[in-house]
Amino acid sequence: MPYYFNTVTRESRWDPPSGKDVTTHDSSSEKVRVSHLLIKHNESRRPSSWKQDNILRSKQEAIEIAKTLQKQIQSGIATLPELASSESDCPSAKRQGDMGYFGRGQMLPAFESTAFNLSVGQLSDPVSTDSGIHLILRTA
Repeated sequence: MPYYFNTVTRESRWDPPSGKDVTTHDSSSEKVRVSHLLIKHNESRRPSSWKQDNILRSKQEAIEIAKTLQKQIQSGIATLPELASSESDCPSAKRQGDMGYFGRGQMLPAFESTAFNLSVGQLSDPVSTDSGIHLILRTA
C-alpha cells in the first residue's frame, strides 16, 4: 500500500489524495519500495504514536534505540519487519513497516535520499527526519 506525503502541507497519510489514480502501478526504476522502523522522540513533528500518547525520550535516546535495533537485525536476532511490528512508532507497524512503492518527491528528503541510495535488501544506518529516527530496509 503506498504512503503519501504532501511536500507543501507536510501532511502524511495512507489514503490517496483526491484525483490520484491508484489503479496503475509503475515499477520503473524511479520508484522504490521500503520497510522502515520509526523511533520518535520529544523533538519529533508529532511526539506521539499508536504505542504512546506522549513521547518523552530525547533524540539521542531514539538514536541509541535505533542503533540497538539495527544491531539485532544485522546479527540475525530479528528482522526489520518483526521489530517494526512491535517497536515502530509509525502506523506502518501494522504492515510490518511496509511503506509500499514511492517515487521521488513523495517522502521527506532525508528518508527519500536514503531509500533511493540503498540496494535491494540493504539496511540503512539510523536516519533523522522531522518525524523521528528511521531504520530503512529497501525491499524493491
